[in-house]
Amino acid sequence: MTTLDRRRFLATAATGLLGSTLMACGSRPAEAAEHFAVTKTDAQWRAQLGEAAFGVLRRENTERPFTSPLNEEHRAGVFACKGCAQPLFSSRTKFDSGTGWPSFYAPLPRAIGFRRDSTLGMVRTEVHCARCGGHLGHVFDDGPRPTGKRYCMNGLAMTFRPA
Repeated sequence: MTTLDRRRFLATAATGLLGSTLMACGSRPAEAAEHFAVTKTDAQWRAQLGEAAFGVLRRENTERPFTSPLNEEHRAGVFACKGCAQPLFSSRTKFDSGTGWPSFYAPLPRAIGFRRDSTLGMVRTEVHCARCGGHLGHVFDDGPRPTGKRYCMNGLAMTFRPA
């Protein structure tokens, strides 16, 4: 009887561990509520941004690679948040990463914030606008000098203002 109880216990424990691990793969960890200077209702964001940009900035969707006109933007200027016009990146830090998304090696000072993103079964660092909290993309440690960072941004989340 002891062997049967031990097997049942181990099977139950293993099933619980596996279930909680699988559930955690597709969800974000609980985080403290963040407060941003620019806040709007979902209806206001949708009306301002349109469905595609709303999906990226407010629902953390990802645009398809190689679809953003900002990939081909090579003029001097500033890339800004489409949600609140916060300046995010200088064109001087833009580079062609070959990934299909606009990429930069450094943001402007105090322009962005970070969150831990554990969706899709991996841990990444999500990048958002410091003013409105809009999702911009992710940052990786495989970029060029001088920072070694690759800020891989969704073009739908930004606008470009020539200098």
